[in-house]
Amino acid sequence: MVLLLERISKLYSKLENHHHHHAADPRQSKALSASLQAFQSDVSCCLNRLRLNSKPGSELLSLTWVRQCFGLIPVINRAFAKLVVDIDYPISKWEVASVEEYLNYSLILLELFNSISSSLAYHGQARLSLAHALSLVEDSPSSAIERLKAVEPRSVSKDLREGTEEATERICSDEEGVMREALTVMRSIGFWVCGIVLSCLCSDGKPYLEMRKWVGGLENSSFVELDSSIREIVMEKGSVLKEVKELNDAVSCLVAALVSGKYSEAAKEMEGKLEVYEKLVDGLKDEVDHLFSEVLAARNKLVDCLRHPKE
Repeated sequence: MVLLLERISKLYSKLENHHHHHAADPRQSKALSASLQAFQSDVSCCLNRLRLNSKPGSELLSLTWVRQCFGLIPVINRAFAKLVVDIDYPISKWEVASVEEYLNYSLILLELFNSISSSLAYHGQARLSLAHALSLVEDSPSSAIERLKAVEPRSVSKDLREGTEEATERICSDEEGVMREALTVMRSIGFWVCGIVLSCLCSDGKPYLEMRKWVGGLENSSFVELDSSIREIVMEKGSVLKEVKELNDAVSCLVAALVSGKYSEAAKEMEGKLEVYEKLVDGLKDEVDHLFSEVLAARNKLVDCLRHPKE
């Protein structure tokens, strides 16, 4: 994305001529095809690594895996930017519909990041509440029992905004067609990833199902296999995070131990689970905040270039 935007300021003066495309010669078509294949290969490699990091037969998704999944977005963004530079086709040359699709995608992505941040804030508050309850164990066991509550599922605060529909026809023999095919893949992965992350953080399959409707252009075997596994876990086994289940189990054990009066080991176990939970939630939050800033800055720079084209 950074490479893409760096080229805008240098090449925006060509905007008025971006409708005058010429038929590509065989060598140009071959080069375009090679660039698209390289992009698709990068996407497949990323999806395959994520698939291999999934434990076969696992019934729960972990925060560690969710963080790796979220990391697909910046990697695919960079692969898309590299493609645009390789084929020498910056946004200044794009058709209006493609520019609008790109801007719409980045806007929805920012809204999804906000929803993810809100869900992470909920988990942060839950951790603080449990940490406070844990601090009361020694001096006031009864008060600790009252405050030791499991981390409950959280619904997404509002309906997820729908993405733009995929074009029914695509021309892939020139730069515009190649770029649009890659744009569709980037957009689809962004929505798909955000849906998975939200479903895991909220313990609710709805975000994944809603975002899954807008996935297109991802017909490689790695995606099909990975998506099938995730769908099975989310829809059939539930989308409760591994760390959340373990923490809730530790809460139940500590409450039972407090009632019996022998709670030292249970308290230590829960403290360890809280530390892991805090570290993983904070790590994902940092990545979401960083990517939000990066996408927002890129979008603002693009909008500014559209408003004030250079001579």
